[in-house]
Amino acid sequence: MHRSIRSALRAAGAALLATATVAAATLFGAAPAGAAPAGLPGMDVSSYQGNVNWSGAWANGARFAYVKATEGTYYTNPYFAQQYNGSYNVGMIRGSYHFARPDTTSGATQANYFVDHGGGWSKDGRTLPGALDIEYNPYGATCYGLSQASMRSWIASFVNQYYARTGRWATIYTTTDWWSTCTGNTSQFAANNPLWIARYASSVGTLPAGWGTYSFWQWSSSGIFPGDQNVWNGSLDRLRVLACNGTC
Repeated sequence: MHRSIRSALRAAGAALLATATVAAATLFGAAPAGAAPAGLPGMDVSSYQGNVNWSGAWANGARFAYVKATEGTYYTNPYFAQQYNGSYNVGMIRGSYHFARPDTTSGATQANYFVDHGGGWSKDGRTLPGALDIEYNPYGATCYGLSQASMRSWIASFVNQYYARTGRWATIYTTTDWWSTCTGNTSQFAANNPLWIARYASSVGTLPAGWGTYSFWQWSSSGIFPGDQNVWNGSLDRLRVLACNGTC
């Protein structure tokens, strides 16, 4: 989901296409499937998309969106208001996400920064719980220099503080490979935190330990909608239940 990696791959040009394809397969799975998987269509965006044509995305079938709000404790998406409010205004169920930097500050500190800069939640039936984007480090060591035990503690610090601030358990966005490598494939978060899995393939593949199913699946980095292509594993009514934390 981090745009610096994808923009670099695009800029590399045709001469590096084969290398980029191999790298993408290593990170996320096989090449994207030609057709969207079953589920309710949606999308996620960041500053890379700029001002999004939300009416167009709605007309093409998108019914939910996750919007990047923050990264670490040093970055806020300059297009957040247009994206977060724009998706809501056309009728989508929307949420915000935080790109984790476990190598900079504690999980609790970053959860507070996220909530204070767009990552909150309201019981309006149209706002999803915030998401923690915890994945490959675009700036250095894959696991941000943390041991598996330290990474588990960092994630727990974030999701517990997010729950304390909002009353909701954050969605966790990750890949099975990163999760296995950097957390030891822990199952400790599966009971509370919805899973948003990234895998660019015709099937979702093996999920991280503990999750019997996924809530969201990011299945391609490009397609009919701006940003990444996603599906919710259920109906619109069930997505409203997640947004409401029950009934509104």
